Amino acid sequence: MIKSYLKTAFRFLLKNKTFSFINIFGLAAGTLCCLYILLYVQQQYSYDKQHKDAKDIYRVTTDLVLTGDKHHSGASSPPITPAMRRDFPEVQSYARVVSTDILGAKQHLLRYKELSFYETGALYVDSTFFDIFTYKFVEGHPEHALDEPYDMVLLKSTAVKLFGHESAVGKMVNIDDAYGKHDFKVTGVVDESLGKSHIEGNMFITMKSGQVGNAISSITEWAGNNFLFAYVKLRPGADPLALEKKLPAFLNKYAADRLKTLGMQKQLHLQHVTDVHTSAGYEVEPTKTANSSFLLILVIIAVLIQVIACINFMNLSTARASKRAKEVGVRKVIGAGKYDLIKQFLGESFLLSFIGVIIALPLLYFFLPYLNEITRANIELAFFADYRLWLMLTALVLVTGFLAGSYPAFYLSNFEAIKVIKGNFSSRISATGIRKTLVVFQFVLSIVMITGIIIIYSQLNFIKSKDLGFDKSQKLVFNFYTNDAQGKMPVLANDLRELAGVKSVTSADNYLSQFVLHDHGVYPEGGNMATAIDAQNIACDEFFVKTNGIKVISGRDFMKGDSNKVLINQTLAKRLNLNPQTAQGAKLYQKYDNKPATFVTVVGVMKDFNYNSLHDPVKAFMLVYDGNPRDFSSMIVSVNSSNYSRLLSSINTTWTKDMPATPFQYAFLDDEVQKLYEGETIISHIINSFTSIAIIISCLGLFGLAAFSAEQRKKEIGIRKVLGSSVSGIVSLLSKDFLILVGISFAIATPIAWYFMSHWFLQGFAYQIPLSWWMFALAGLLAVVIALVTVSSQAIKAALMNPVKSLKTE
Repeated sequence: MIKSYLKTAFRFLLKNKTFSFINIFGLAAGTLCCLYILLYVQQQYSYDKQHKDAKDIYRVTTDLVLTGDKHHSGASSPPITPAMRRDFPEVQSYARVVSTDILGAKQHLLRYKELSFYETGALYVDSTFFDIFTYKFVEGHPEHALDEPYDMVLLKSTAVKLFGHESAVGKMVNIDDAYGKHDFKVTGVVDESLGKSHIEGNMFITMKSGQVGNAISSITEWAGNNFLFAYVKLRPGADPLALEKKLPAFLNKYAADRLKTLGMQKQLHLQHVTDVHTSAGYEVEPTKTANSSFLLILVIIAVLIQVIACINFMNLSTARASKRAKEVGVRKVIGAGKYDLIKQFLGESFLLSFIGVIIALPLLYFFLPYLNEITRANIELAFFADYRLWLMLTALVLVTGFLAGSYPAFYLSNFEAIKVIKGNFSSRISATGIRKTLVVFQFVLSIVMITGIIIIYSQLNFIKSKDLGFDKSQKLVFNFYTNDAQGKMPVLANDLRELAGVKSVTSADNYLSQFVLHDHGVYPEGGNMATAIDAQNIACDEFFVKTNGIKVISGRDFMKGDSNKVLINQTLAKRLNLNPQTAQGAKLYQKYDNKPATFVTVVGVMKDFNYNSLHDPVKAFMLVYDGNPRDFSSMIVSVNSSNYSRLLSSINTTWTKDMPATPFQYAFLDDEVQKLYEGETIISHIINSFTSIAIIISCLGLFGLAAFSAEQRKKEIGIRKVLGSSVSGIVSLLSKDFLILVGISFAIATPIAWYFMSHWFLQGFAYQIPLSWWMFALAGLLAVVIALVTVSSQAIKAALMNPVKSLKTE
């Protein structure tokens, strides 16, 4: 029986090559996209599940409210987890992680013998780090790996760069960075083969080492200093919810007076370690996270693409039912029951689905680098090693086969034997209405996706072109990561000012577009810390405002020697109840502990500018004059040149003269600004790519239906041509029904697209484009053009056919 079904199925596929190609290619393309998206989403949700005690590991997060400003941070203060270990028997151990990126030391100069290079990703961790988190040690052992001061565990890639294929354990590496020069002993080498973690580091350095270790151990601040990531491992069976309920009283015990003095509210929460990577919205994170809402959208897109491919199968199967009707009639006459026929046609659907998967796998392997480039992921296919891949493939075959074949199976099995043998191909189930509904559904999805692309690109273009309030064009950024290099910055700055093409040079502890490292509360005369406004700040020299093109609306710019002077933005002035036009000369105070209050003097007010991402509104901000160049780590050079190659060559020559031991590295400020929207750019590329595939699959189905419609009406077309109808008239006749369906799709898709984009994508920006009618009209027009091109290709072919050929059998 099965052999007969297979033989019949293959005969029908070979006899109807166009029908077979559309179905198989559509299913293969849909399966390729669906499988990749599922693998991508599965990888994002797999972070930190490899840890041996993952179910008991939690991160301590912080919610802060300071004079109305709310902060949601993944970091906490240094003394918190050691105290939790002492006070709560549920806490078995803790580990804290300090990312030097957050502290401003992004790169570190590593030296081993004659080899030296900059490396990123240095993490200072407690000695208990590898007791809590599970890594595969390819050299050394996790036990006691970080017990001694200046012990260090390297990621395998970093170890290979330093030592090649030699053993790394026991070797000494010199690290030169903002914390000075120190020799570190390599005690182990790990890789990421067990799985990915949200804690990404190339070097794991014991926190007992040098300046960082001494600073952490001496900090007793419970309210502020929320800069490290703290983790606790609970004892087996401990209830994290019950423990979290104890944290308000715990925090009140140690920090009540301090919080009251600062006018701050603080709450602690426990976040399961496997949830960290897919929880967006925290201001401070060790690495970039994945937005769970976006991952859900991706899964929906994957399902919809597969559904579109299944719709093609269903439409074409029911449209060509007359080709199978007599077969159904004969099978029923010789004894086949309804459920036998359902099994036969579902079996054919499963066969097509299986063929689609077989074709999709090599295509996925071939396109994998391109897809990984789009998503910035590193998905790898381990066909025989990962059972989850086989489960996905099996599920895709079964679900796709059933979804695609269920309606055709029930439709075909409902034909009445006597009627179809006589040539009457009616069924108790109406196929025409179902086909039209499915076509509308396909184009609703396509129009929603096209609208999404238009709105996303419009928002990103708006961001690129929006006036940020400072000049980001033709700015070179240089960062200095060692004390030696920072000490030579003034000499380099003076020499650069002498070069043709260099307009101005400034030095600061940060540059615009980067995460602002420093903030503290300030209040005017008559206030106190309870009413202080939290102001983010950058320390800089007297050239910062001019070099960055920042506008001073009142007062003056910095001058050399402006000790204890600040420039504030309009937002800070207003929040301090100062008139921006007359704020010059105002004193801003800050007070901590029992020390006397200190103050700075406002010399001018800056027009508000977006010094950080347009995801957020402008916050209270000030520039602080600093006359000590050793406090700076960044240099911004404003240039005016049409020949960047020559200018960069001149800068490189000057750099080599002044800083021969420091590698020449630079970035363009406008590129750094654009990196703030890298996530949205990736989203746009993903949606663009998969929408294109969805449209192609939809067009294939439309092409098949148009071909079927033209074939079904070829005698009518022949008669109309004999009676004088023009080619354009016949094309219009055949296209009209499909264009009506697209029009209905547009009417349904527009409110869906509006709701989806306004409540999901645009909500992530403080500065949004208005949703205009033309965005939806353009999406509808594109859908009409796509449908018209697809349908008219078959309509024109039918209209140009010789009517004698189509009528000769009559």
